[in-house]
Amino acid sequence: MSRPLVATGAADPSAVLRGLEAALTGGPALLPVDEDAPALPTAAPAHVPDGVAVVVETSGSTGTGKRVALSAAALLAGAAAADAALGGPGGWVLALPTHYIAGLNVLTRSIAAGTTPSVVAAGRFTAAAFADAADRLVAGPTVPRRYTSLVPVQLARVLDDPRATAALAGFDAVLVGGQATPAALVSRARSAGVRVVTTYGASETSGGCVYDGVPLGPVHAEVVDGELHLAGPVLAEGYLGDPDRTAATFTERDGRRWYRTGDAATVEDGRVRVSGRLDDVLISGGEKVPLGAVERLVRELPGQDGAVVTRRASGEWGEVPVVVTEAPIALEVVRAHVGAALGRAARPAEVLVVERLPMLASGKPDRRSIRSLADPTT
Repeated sequence: MSRPLVATGAADPSAVLRGLEAALTGGPALLPVDEDAPALPTAAPAHVPDGVAVVVETSGSTGTGKRVALSAAALLAGAAAADAALGGPGGWVLALPTHYIAGLNVLTRSIAAGTTPSVVAAGRFTAAAFADAADRLVAGPTVPRRYTSLVPVQLARVLDDPRATAALAGFDAVLVGGQATPAALVSRARSAGVRVVTTYGASETSGGCVYDGVPLGPVHAEVVDGELHLAGPVLAEGYLGDPDRTAATFTERDGRRWYRTGDAATVEDGRVRVSGRLDDVLISGGEKVPLGAVERLVRELPGQDGAVVTRRASGEWGEVPVVVTEAPIALEVVRAHVGAALGRAARPAEVLVVERLPMLASGKPDRRSIRSLADPTT
């Protein structure tokens, strides 16, 4: 059995919302498309298996393109688990693109709650546009609770604007994810009265499924050989048209189906701590340097909430870390802070200051472009 797969331009959130409503109730499956992004190497099929309701295309910030196939049951299980963790359903401000799982989740949770999302105006995200959308949510039909989902750079911009910050402080929860959120940014938000909930997840887990380090109710987390594995009803069906990748990423163990995240992590007392990508390690002078750990330390420094740490080839050391940032900071300060925690090999070789960091439409850093800035030979 199969059903049609309908591509819908993500630039029109209302059209995506209508398509998602149909997909969740047995209609044609939905493929939200970023029409400005390069197409994946292979065309999407006209039909998908009957159990697939939504397909999320992603090229990722570092990896190869893929199409993640999600069932209605997985998406709705994620929505129900989130509502239980947050204190109940509510109204949402949509500030994220709808071709990404986090934006689709806002729509899914709105559908499940029977509420209409307030959409931030199209174009480059601004604090003023967010505040306007928050005002519309408050002025609209009464909703029991108010939520939104942001990436760290959006949260930082909101906190720079007093009106938008005041609006954000009126929300019952502000989900922040898509990438590691600097502790200093979380502290700043909470000091302003914002109820921040840090999230972790992927398209393969129907979006965020770990809140503030704690897996949502039906989600199980284990670490196997240093890699975080997740299980539960929120898991994707697999990768459309790619059975080999599906088999390598989704495995059976202990009577459960698990998603291999590719992230290094620990789980202690039920709390998940992700330290970075397993493959995001460079060898400098014969020593392993986890770039995720270096980046977290750099982001602890004043003004470096959005800094990115990448790699550069070195004739002397093999590879070295490089900090790419919009905010100038002395290299000596960065090297001392990182070296004290991780040792000499982890100390960045340079701080490269750029006018604006390359970003994906999701708000995540475009790490491939950033690496090219730091190492033009790549």
